[in-house]
Amino acid sequence: MTLRDQEEYSALRGTIRERGTVRVCIVAGGLTAWGGITVATAALAPSPVATLLPLLVLAAIFEAVFALHIGAERIGRYVEVFHEEDRAALPQWEHAAMAFGRPKGAASVDPLFTAIFFLAALFNVVPALVLEPQRVELIFVGGAHVLFVLRLLVARQVAARQRAIDLARFQQLKQDNG
Repeated sequence: MTLRDQEEYSALRGTIRERGTVRVCIVAGGLTAWGGITVATAALAPSPVATLLPLLVLAAIFEAVFALHIGAERIGRYVEVFHEEDRAALPQWEHAAMAFGRPKGAASVDPLFTAIFFLAALFNVVPALVLEPQRVELIFVGGAHVLFVLRLLVARQVAARQRAIDLARFQQLKQDNG
């Protein structure tokens, strides 16, 4: 392994670590900010439509978490293909992580925090329901919240398939560039 290869490998593993840490910090800080915005909106703008502002904040927080997760996974597949293949002497972290998978009965972690975001969306819509919205408001506000929940579900499905897609693409790139 060349010095350049070692530096790239170390930088990429550091990036994966940092993105994982930042993801958790964004969730914690973002949900705190969302909670404050939700309370302020409910107190200062008592309208069902006002719940859309905190929903937008919630969606932005989720999209940041999703982007960080997908990016870290993509970097991991790059490391696996370009730094770990055919090099028995190197650390094989990404290969080991892929092979380990999710053993039956082991604890499961949701890197996208979808259950937390789903619950936040439910809490977010409560002020609109308490205000006895008009039918059109209920459809509009409820529809926006349903779209957010659908986004959570789609993102979770996409993330579950992304490792294999990225791995195949990097293997193809490596083969094409020979």
